[in-house]
Amino acid sequence: MNTGSDYYFDRTAFDPAEDICARARQQGAWVHVDGAFGLWAAVSPLYSPLLTGLQNADSWAIDCHKWLNVPYDSGIVAVRHPEHLRRALSAGGAAYLTQSTEREPWHYTPEASRRAREAELWAAIRSLGRSGLRALVERNSRQAQRFALRLRSAGFAVLNEVVLNQVLVSFGTPEETRSIIAELQSEGTCWCVGTVWQGHTAMRISVSSWATTDEDVERSADAMIRTARTVLAGTPSK
Repeated sequence: MNTGSDYYFDRTAFDPAEDICARARQQGAWVHVDGAFGLWAAVSPLYSPLLTGLQNADSWAIDCHKWLNVPYDSGIVAVRHPEHLRRALSAGGAAYLTQSTEREPWHYTPEASRRAREAELWAAIRSLGRSGLRALVERNSRQAQRFALRLRSAGFAVLNEVVLNQVLVSFGTPEETRSIIAELQSEGTCWCVGTVWQGHTAMRISVSSWATTDEDVERSADAMIRTARTVLAGTPSK
């Protein structure tokens, strides 16, 4: 969930969904799950227990441009009862639009016409298969743990519990952390952005590419540590 240009929640934090959904249902509330990254954990037996209870939500939002590496504006909204989606989005009341007895996609999306985003999504899922998706999720999550280990071992503060593929690291003061992020972006080995999480300025590492190798992780971690030490020592990096 993006709440501003430089503010993010940890996208792979998991709440006690079973309890939340039960309480919400007692109050007649709608439960929506922002599953940008996290819902893809369902493909892995290692991580699927984190999703216990999410099947009781009323709707999910799932990003596909992240872990599936498809074009940016690809996403999925899943709703327990399709009539809610149609009632919210259908333009069927427009007299100039021809109605059909078949399922019309434009009754279930904000757009009346759009390019075939689903073609790339289908191709990615079809080519990877369940085993490929599982391998991608588990490999990137393991690589995130490796980033966290390297940075902690170098003396830097990893702020979040690294559950899946997101790592938040502080290099000291907000000014020091921002300076290190800028130097790292300029250095070019890898790209990480800044964030503010629970009041702490941090660098956000998001491991989500099918192409990221363990060697890439080591080389990137080396660059992060080298850049941080250089900036903290007050010497411009080469």
